[in-house]
Amino acid sequence: MRELSSLASFFWKYKLRLAAGFGFVVLSNYFNVLSPQITGFVIDHVQRALSLQGYQPPAAYAAYDTLVKLFIDWIRQWGSDVGVVVALCGAVILLLALLRGIFLFMMRQTLIVMSRYIEYEQKNQIFSHYQLLDTAFFREQRTGDLMNRITEDVSRVRMFTGPAVMYISNLVSVISLSLFFMFRRNVELTLYVLMPLPMLAIAIYYINNVIHRRSERIQETLSDLTTHAQEAYSGIRVVKAFAQEQALSGFFRKITAQYKKEVLGLVKVESLYFPSISLLIGLSTLLTIMIGGLYYIEGEQAISLSTIVEFVMYINMLTFPVSAIGLTASMIQRAAASQQRINEFLSIRPAVTDSPGATDQPLRGKITFNQVNFTYADTGIRALQDLSFSIEAGQKVAIVGRTGSGKSTLVQLLLRQFDVSSGQILIDEILLQQFKLRSLRSQIGYVPQDVFLFSDTVSANIGFGVASVDSQKVVQSARLACIDEEINELSAGYDTMVGERGVMLSGGQKQRISLARALLRDPAVLLLDDCMSAVDARTEQQISLGLKEYLSGKTAIIVTHRIFSLLEFDKVLVLDEGRLVEAGSPNDLLQAGGYYAEMYKRQQQEQASA
Repeated sequence: MRELSSLASFFWKYKLRLAAGFGFVVLSNYFNVLSPQITGFVIDHVQRALSLQGYQPPAAYAAYDTLVKLFIDWIRQWGSDVGVVVALCGAVILLLALLRGIFLFMMRQTLIVMSRYIEYEQKNQIFSHYQLLDTAFFREQRTGDLMNRITEDVSRVRMFTGPAVMYISNLVSVISLSLFFMFRRNVELTLYVLMPLPMLAIAIYYINNVIHRRSERIQETLSDLTTHAQEAYSGIRVVKAFAQEQALSGFFRKITAQYKKEVLGLVKVESLYFPSISLLIGLSTLLTIMIGGLYYIEGEQAISLSTIVEFVMYINMLTFPVSAIGLTASMIQRAAASQQRINEFLSIRPAVTDSPGATDQPLRGKITFNQVNFTYADTGIRALQDLSFSIEAGQKVAIVGRTGSGKSTLVQLLLRQFDVSSGQILIDEILLQQFKLRSLRSQIGYVPQDVFLFSDTVSANIGFGVASVDSQKVVQSARLACIDEEINELSAGYDTMVGERGVMLSGGQKQRISLARALLRDPAVLLLDDCMSAVDARTEQQISLGLKEYLSGKTAIIVTHRIFSLLEFDKVLVLDEGRLVEAGSPNDLLQAGGYYAEMYKRQQQEQASA
């Protein structure tokens, strides 16, 4: 259970609630174990009052609790009338039940509420750690598995920090108090009653191991199930377009069948365990009645009828706590398996972090690549090779090349989504690693090739990258991106919900909203990764006209498969298989007759034939 030791910091933080909860557990069970003693006193009193044959009155009630003794002394002041004594004892037993109920309520208000606080802390801890991890981590992980850690795993751990802790403390308290008074009452009869407990311990040990193994397999299967469900939901358009509903349903049924098999296997183990507990408790009750009855008949061990009744009541009190051992063991095993997954995740350190003494100075925009090499760790693909070039502050640079030539990788390296394998990237003559990540990224406007919109309003999506949203600036940015008119035609204008990943919008609309989001930040450096591939030529020209004035004084890197005739580029970089094969002004490259010239010629022919 060493995995659960990492929760010690949470328990220490809420130590007052935890201590109070334990105190309420003890108090509730203390008032509970007094009832058998009062019941035993009533039986003795009735036998004495009715002068039943064979009854031997006890010399004193030495085995009883001090509080019960005080109650007996008090009740004797009311006389020996059977009706009065029974009525008063009944009232006191009801009072004890009421007190126990109050402390049980307080117990849940401390321990269960504490577990909710810990759940809150854990979820925030995990989400914060997700935010720290770099892009390489998310390339290797499945979304369903990530979701499972923050939902199912945390919920299972909460079942340990709340219900399991409560059941354990209740179990220890009830057993301790019951055995204490049982031994005081009669040692030999108590030992007979406890005989089945070693068998119980062996059963718990064996079944706990089985539960732990099955719990780990269940969590792994659940992650697979969540991942495939999430992918099916996100890609529903593709699924329907290719008429693959039936195929996906069959695949999902296969996974759920495996999950069902694992869960039912665990249920069978637990189902076998609970009847076993009941059997052992039944044996204890049977031993109490049989052995106690024989001693009573033979007049041995000073066992009276009241002793047998008290022992039976004590055993019944132990029924739920002891039967809950199996449930508690299952909770602990599942929590341990889940906490192990959480600990493994929290132990992952991001590869991209702030360097010691990192600066947050403003960017001017001069960018230098010096023999940069980069290889993706997960695939082994060498995306950039010996890449060197320089961009002066305020220059407009187009990066062109075939698919897979490393254009998008170059942009992501500038954002420090990854760190270079070798070589150097400098901004304003300062190594990229010497900038604070938050400062660097907050000064760069970025439009990714794969546009992502949140399930929120249009206005919120455009204003996502700024601390406070100014509605006028949102509109201005939308106009620059040539999306303002189309937004106003939506049902609620800028307050229209775009749906998950912007499902309510077209590809071109999503690209332009993403462009407006980057423009709103008014960044020193603007990175546009093929951000107008889904817009028509007319809209592209309108956007280019707006950007021409907006980009004045800013450094802009535009990754594109098209040549923007209305944007004047200071430099064009042509990449091929991660290498820089052409670099220079547009006119120089046209005269050189290389890749850029071929690209320009092909685009002119397409426009002429359109």
